[in-house]
Amino acid sequence: MSSRFPTSVGFSLETLARRGGLDGPHKDGWGVAYFEDRDVFLLRESSPAAESGLVRFIEKNGPPSNLVLSHIRLATQGEPALRNTQPFQRELGGRAHVFAHNGNMPGIKDECCLDSRRFTPVGDTDSEFAFCCLLARLGKLWDRATDSPPSVDARLALVADFAAWLRPLGSFNFVYSDGDALFVHAHRRTQSDGDVRPPGLHLLVRSCNEQAVDLSQSGIMLAPLAQQLALVASVPLTDEPWEPISEGEVIALTQGVVCARMKNSDGARPARLNAVAPV
Repeated sequence: MSSRFPTSVGFSLETLARRGGLDGPHKDGWGVAYFEDRDVFLLRESSPAAESGLVRFIEKNGPPSNLVLSHIRLATQGEPALRNTQPFQRELGGRAHVFAHNGNMPGIKDECCLDSRRFTPVGDTDSEFAFCCLLARLGKLWDRATDSPPSVDARLALVADFAAWLRPLGSFNFVYSDGDALFVHAHRRTQSDGDVRPPGLHLLVRSCNEQAVDLSQSGIMLAPLAQQLALVASVPLTDEPWEPISEGEVIALTQGVVCARMKNSDGARPARLNAVAPV
């Protein structure tokens, strides 16, 4: 979720898992990140959301935020453990950066090289490794920034280029935020019929001049507030006309508004990706 004004957000993660069309398998952990300016309030557990007293608490007591990321895990790489539970968090440029991935990229560690130990995975997942590689590529851009974040366009170009390079390795839907903007990359996902195909993510944008989004059955609870709001999810959470995000497209959201979009075609790939990109 990206919104213009902070609002109280609660989650019924069990309901969200059912809305994803897979009633039961997502039992390998959950997490939710609430941004507040440069920092983030991050909650994660490696146990099923349905068994969590903490989930019951945040359903009604989610803190106010205008940027929220959530993930419910079905393990593909790495055992169910806290170190492998998303969203993942790292610091870059004096800000908390948060990342969550849906998909599976076998062989990523053979294809992508981390040239330094500035960003090192704690766990065993392809998702966290991809996050560390992404931050390594963004590092020079952020290191040159002073009082404000690098431009959205510059960040978007690096994120889109990185996503295009890794797409051939497997399903690579992700949401990533530096607390200033939310970057969303859509690829392919396992659909309700078992086939792996686009769309990987869906988008819904609503302004204060439109009818409020009814999320009562979706698993998300928002405090009533007239404002600009954007929601991104694997599948539509309501009966409204959600936009399927195109395969390979990266969208940048700020304050509930789509501020930039980019779609990179998969071009020629080097034999091995260097994590550090020239800037």
